[in-house]
Amino acid sequence: MVGRYSAEELAYQSIGTALIIPVLLSFMGLIMGTIVLTSNHYGAENFKECGKVWRQAVPYAFVLGLVACLISLFGDTWLKLTGQIPVLAHEGGIVMAATGYGLPAHLVFLASAFFLDGIRRPKPAMMLMIFANLLNVFLNWVFIYGNLGFSADGAVGAAWATTYSRWFLAIGLVAYIWLMPDHERFAIRSAPSGGWSAWADLRNMGYAMGLSIGVESVAFATLNMFAGWLGAEALAAYSIGLNVLAVCFMIAIGLGSAAAVRVGIAYGRKDRPDMMLAGWTGLGVTIGVLGVVGCLLFALPNEIAGFYSTDPKIIASVAPLIFFVGFVLIFDGGQATMSNVLRGRRDVWIPSAIQTFAFIGVLIPLGYIFSITMEFGALGLIYGILVAGAVSLFMLGFRFYWLGKNSL
Repeated sequence: MVGRYSAEELAYQSIGTALIIPVLLSFMGLIMGTIVLTSNHYGAENFKECGKVWRQAVPYAFVLGLVACLISLFGDTWLKLTGQIPVLAHEGGIVMAATGYGLPAHLVFLASAFFLDGIRRPKPAMMLMIFANLLNVFLNWVFIYGNLGFSADGAVGAAWATTYSRWFLAIGLVAYIWLMPDHERFAIRSAPSGGWSAWADLRNMGYAMGLSIGVESVAFATLNMFAGWLGAEALAAYSIGLNVLAVCFMIAIGLGSAAAVRVGIAYGRKDRPDMMLAGWTGLGVTIGVLGVVGCLLFALPNEIAGFYSTDPKIIASVAPLIFFVGFVLIFDGGQATMSNVLRGRRDVWIPSAIQTFAFIGVLIPLGYIFSITMEFGALGLIYGILVAGAVSLFMLGFRFYWLGKNSL
């Protein structure tokens, strides 16, 4: 919706989210132990321990969100330090600040959604997400375009719409968990117990997951910086291509989370065959579904680009990126699923090292070489993502195979 309002505003939105996304995703990784520990306890039928994990995760997530919010308030300074031109740094900084006020709510929502995933109840979060997206579209219409008497704020309006929608999600899902009929079974309303030391498992798993996700998001933020060096038009085109990838990538996140829950439950009851079946099935389904999505991207790149912008130059620049995103999806989505599968099995540090190598050691250098040295422009950044995703998928897949053969 921002792209259809203005290509310039789309560039502000892209650069404004480029630095806050690594922070948000890193902190999301810190609370991802919620889904692993909950599913492990659920598989072992320790239901009250599941609720204990949620009671620990929510305040932890909220505090992390406050830290992320504080970081976002200094967006103009951070963007200037990355070498962005003054107008991009200033406007992007305003977008960062508006986005930041919703980060505590977003992390609380995620912690609650991870808990529900772990006890095999994903539908409440899904239904709330559907309503939140409808709300977000309406608020975008109001704040981006200046309807119903509001000013037209473009990218900043979109950021505020997202923030309000995130608070709706957090309040709604926490209320559902607090009020669900069998809350006593999971000891939802019991007071947190055990002090800081009792949270060690959640934190320790989160450190590795936060590193893994943080490394990946830093790598993508670096690609955004490269796109910014290529100019506003290239930045806008790349941001659209990346948004297409991100939207389709959510399929892999959903399937990967489901696979992680199934693997975690099997691991909790020490069932090796079911654990391996769940992991490989998750990968197979992910590749199959994303393959179908990729075919749509191959067939309709211009039409999809036209959905984001009416500018002929932007459409011409974006269409090749969308075409190659169809290939990227298979590998990047596959590696995301395998990383979730390994987390469900409580294997976190080696996968983090693998992803660090793939995204820092492969993606960033190749992204620079392809886009700037070889002058492929924004398309070169997509080439880099393709190669890094393939490397990560192969190494993570081998890791899961090795663990299935040698340990439980």
